[in-house]
Amino acid sequence: MLSVVRMHLPSDIPIVGCELTPYVLLRRPDTSLISDDIPESAPIHGCFLRYKWYRIQSDRKVAICSVHPSEQATLQCLGCVKAKIPVAKSYHCSPKCFSEAWQHHRVLHERAASPVNENGNEEEEIFGRFNSTGSGVNTSLTSSQSSGSLTNGTTPLYPVVVTQRNGGETWFEVGRSKTYTPSADDVGHVLKFECAVNDAETKLPVGCASTVLTSRVIPAPFPTPRRFISVSGVDIPVHLDLGSRSSSSGTFTVLSYNILSDAYATNELYSYCPSWALSWTYRRQNLLREMVGYHADIVCLQEVQSDHFEEFFAPELDKHGYQALFKRKTAEVFSGNINTVDGCATFFRRDRFTHVKKYEVEFNKAAQSLTEALVPSAQKKTALSRLVKDNIALIVVLEAKFNNQGVDNPGKRQLVCVANTHVNVHQELKDVKLWQVHTLLKGLEKIAASADIPMLVCGDFNSVPGSAPHALLAMGKVDPMHPDLAVDPLGILRPSTKLMHQLPLVSAYSSFARMPVVLGLEQQQRRMDPSTNEPLFTNCTRDFIATHDYIFYSADSLTVESLLELLDEESLRKDTALPSPEWSSDHIALLAEFRCKPRTRR
Repeated sequence: MLSVVRMHLPSDIPIVGCELTPYVLLRRPDTSLISDDIPESAPIHGCFLRYKWYRIQSDRKVAICSVHPSEQATLQCLGCVKAKIPVAKSYHCSPKCFSEAWQHHRVLHERAASPVNENGNEEEEIFGRFNSTGSGVNTSLTSSQSSGSLTNGTTPLYPVVVTQRNGGETWFEVGRSKTYTPSADDVGHVLKFECAVNDAETKLPVGCASTVLTSRVIPAPFPTPRRFISVSGVDIPVHLDLGSRSSSSGTFTVLSYNILSDAYATNELYSYCPSWALSWTYRRQNLLREMVGYHADIVCLQEVQSDHFEEFFAPELDKHGYQALFKRKTAEVFSGNINTVDGCATFFRRDRFTHVKKYEVEFNKAAQSLTEALVPSAQKKTALSRLVKDNIALIVVLEAKFNNQGVDNPGKRQLVCVANTHVNVHQELKDVKLWQVHTLLKGLEKIAASADIPMLVCGDFNSVPGSAPHALLAMGKVDPMHPDLAVDPLGILRPSTKLMHQLPLVSAYSSFARMPVVLGLEQQQRRMDPSTNEPLFTNCTRDFIATHDYIFYSADSLTVESLLELLDEESLRKDTALPSPEWSSDHIALLAEFRCKPRTRR
C-alpha cells in the first residue's frame, strides 16, 4: 500500500489570493519514493489520494496588524475610523508598532482629508472586513458569518460544511483539491490540509490521514494607489482614473517594469524582505494585480523568466485582453535550467493595437560580427569573453486601432515602434553597456528611416543619468571627454564621433522637471534630480538606490500627456527597501501616456 512519508507547505504564512500547493512525499510498496498526485481516476497500487482543506474558525474574529501582517492586532486607530479609512489599515499589534508607523500612517489621514480620496471600498475588499468595537484596544472582534456556498477564487465548488465544533472553534470544510487559494473569509484563521490514502475499490481511507496546519491567514498588503498626473500644460495637475480613458481619445499608455526574476530574488540578497513576501507565489499575484490596475495599452517587462511567461503572465494577461510577445536572453553564458532564463516580454491590448512586425536583437550575435570585423584574431577570444553577456532587446511594430486625432493624414496607418531591453548589469563593463545601447539605437534608426515611425525605447538600462549610455539616448551623442569612454580595452568605442544617432529621443519623466512649479506638482518635482531631469531613483534596495529605468520617446512625433507619480524614498524605507510586502520588485513601474503629434514632412 501507499503511505504518506512527509508533507509541508511552501510558505509559513498563507496570504489571501496566493495559491497554496502542498508538497506530499509518498512511499510505494517497494519502498521507492514519489511526489506525484494520484487522483481517483488513475489509482496506483490500488490506492488514490483524497484531499481536504479546513478553516479553523474561532468564535472571536482576529484582526491583523496593518504593519506586521503576521501579528494579531491589539490597537485600532480611532482617527482612521473617523476618517473612514479602510478599516484594515487602522490596526496595529502594539503601541510601539503604532508609534513607529505614525510618520507614514498619518499620510493616510492627510489623504483622507484631501479632495482626492482613496478607493476605500476596493481596499476593504482586498484586506477583508473587520467589525469594530469602537475602542482603542480591539481584541474581541465579532466573527463574520460564513457564506452559504464555498467560493475559492471565482468558481463555486460546493456548500461550506461545518464538520466539527471544539470548544470555541468551528472547523469549516473549504476545499477538496490539492491546492487551495485563501480568500478574505480566511483572514485571521488557521487552515488545515488533510491528505488521506484511500482504497480504490471501497473508497475508504487506509490508515490515518496526514495533516498539516498553517499559521493564520493574512490579507494581501495593498499599497496606496499611485496617481496618474497630467503634464500636458494644465494649470493644476489632476489625478486621472487609469481605467476610465476613452479608447477613441487618440492617446495610449506605455508601462515599463523590471519585475525582478524569481531566480534573482534570493533571501541572501533581500534578507530584509519577509520570506513570504519574497516567494514567487505571492509576488506573481501582487505584480499581476499592480500591472492590471494600471490599464496600460502597452506593457514592457524585463526579467521575466521563460517558464513564468508561458505558465503565468501570458495566460493571465490574455484574460485581460493582452497579446504577448517574448524574447528570452541567449544562454551562452548562463549554465542553469534553461526554463528559468529571463528575458523581455511585451504585451499590448488587442482592442487598441494589432501586431505588424517583431525584431529580435541578440547582442551576442552583434558581438560576433563586431569581433570578426574589428578585433585581431589573437584577441577575439578575450573580446568575446567581454562582450558576450546574453543580453537582448525585443522590438515590436504595432498599428493603432484608435482614432489618431491631430495626425495630418487621417487615412494613413498610425504605426508605433516599441523597443524593450535589459542592458548588461555589470558596472565595470561601461564599454559593453554603451556598445549595447549604441547597437540598439542604430537598429532603431534603420526602422525609423524606412517607415517614418514614432519610437518608444523602454527598459532597464542599468545606467544612471549622466552616464554615457544615458547621454547617448537623451542627447544623441557622447562627449568625447566623457569619463565612461576611458574604459575601452577593446577599442570598440573609437572614434567617439561614431557614438551618435539621429533619433529625437526624450525621456518621458523629464516632463515633470520641465513643467512650471504649480500647485500639486511640487511633490513630484522634489522626487526628480534637477541636475539630470530624471527621477531620483527607479531601483531601491537596502544597499543601492539609483535610476536605471527609462521610457524614451521620439519628440517629433509624440507628446507626453500624463505620467504615473513617482514614489518617495521615505515611504519605501519603512520596509527597509524594495522588494517589500507592498511592492514586489526592487524596481518601480514607470507609466506614461502619449499622444501622436501632427507629422512634419521630412
